[in-house]
Amino acid sequence: MQRFTHNRGMLIVTVFVVLVFAYSLVSRRLASTVITAPLLFTAAGATLLLLPEFEAGLLTHRKAFLLIAETGLVMTLFTDAARIRRDALKGDRNLPARLLSTGMLLTIALGAAAAMVCFGGLTWWEAGIIAAILAPTDAGLGQIIVSSPKVPARIRQALNVEAGLNDGLSVPFLMLFIALAATADQSAPAVLGRFLLEQLGYGAAIGVGAGLAGGWLLGLAERRNWMSPALAQLGVVALPLICMILSEESGASMFIAAFVAGLAVQIGFPQVARHSVEFTEEWGQLFNYFVFFLFGLFVARTWSDFTMATWVYAGLTLTVLRMLPVAIALAGTGLTRSTVLFMGWFGPRGLASIVLGLVYLEQQAQLPGEATIRLAVMATVLLSIVAHGVSAMPGIRRYARGVARLPPGAPELATAEAPPQSAP
Repeated sequence: MQRFTHNRGMLIVTVFVVLVFAYSLVSRRLASTVITAPLLFTAAGATLLLLPEFEAGLLTHRKAFLLIAETGLVMTLFTDAARIRRDALKGDRNLPARLLSTGMLLTIALGAAAAMVCFGGLTWWEAGIIAAILAPTDAGLGQIIVSSPKVPARIRQALNVEAGLNDGLSVPFLMLFIALAATADQSAPAVLGRFLLEQLGYGAAIGVGAGLAGGWLLGLAERRNWMSPALAQLGVVALPLICMILSEESGASMFIAAFVAGLAVQIGFPQVARHSVEFTEEWGQLFNYFVFFLFGLFVARTWSDFTMATWVYAGLTLTVLRMLPVAIALAGTGLTRSTVLFMGWFGPRGLASIVLGLVYLEQQAQLPGEATIRLAVMATVLLSIVAHGVSAMPGIRRYARGVARLPPGAPELATAEAPPQSAP
């Protein structure tokens, strides 16, 4: 029996590996089409669940698959934080700072309010859980947007930096809402105090310790010429994994620890951005593809449970609940209406929301609204994968025509510093 269940899990992995190989063969041809990698792997996962053995393998190895998904998010959070320069968010007219402060807070607040309206029986904390899970955007899902030369560099960088940081900023909100929802009968100050200590406090302490110590050692090894350049990437990758191990032992949030470590490691090892980006652009893609593959399996398994209210909320999340906060956050920047609409629409929900949703389920809070939370997240991400994948190329072309008519001094055309690039 053990060998049989092991074989079912291996069957899922085998199909995924073959799909990765096939996609790599035609990836350049697909780059200019609406068939994005998230759409392809999600569709493949959903299709495979038509076979009973795949569903059995998914249920049997759920914890192992969750570990893979969590590892992918930990690596993403660390890399995103490591890429952000300390002065990158300064200035009143800085677009990422506006999107990550006013924009994100309004997104969570409006998302929670809309959840209370669309779904009956939720508590405010459960509505907050939905909003926090769906707040982060996904630069990977919108890769065509953030890499297209037809989109002004300043706009591309704003969307890229926003997506790089809002997943890490969403984690404290999510963990706080889970703690408050699961202990609704206890004193809120007591719950908040315990959360701040265990999740944020321990997580931040682990991140600072691992980041400072790891960065100092990596910097020392590089200055003394002890470290092989080819293996520097592995040394960087080991740091977020160390955060995972230490967090698991102490009960801290591994995601907060990884994000803080990515910020702290820059002090002793400024080159961390280049090495972390190298990993993300190469091996890190496997984690991302596997998460979307698993997501397709889960969507197909629960397809009959989706309701009209679920799809209405998903549509609101990708339109009004995103566009209105973006418009308010960008007020006074001088950007044209078409630019604000473009930035508001292209805020896809993807990898971070999927993994944060799995993290919530793994907390086993057993909340009354758990089914609603799960379905709302799945519907929103699925709709985003399809809608943003299909609209990316037409949206770029239409927006580019408007950009071509802008005067030379337009705010959209202002100089933007390029994000760190991988080594040639």
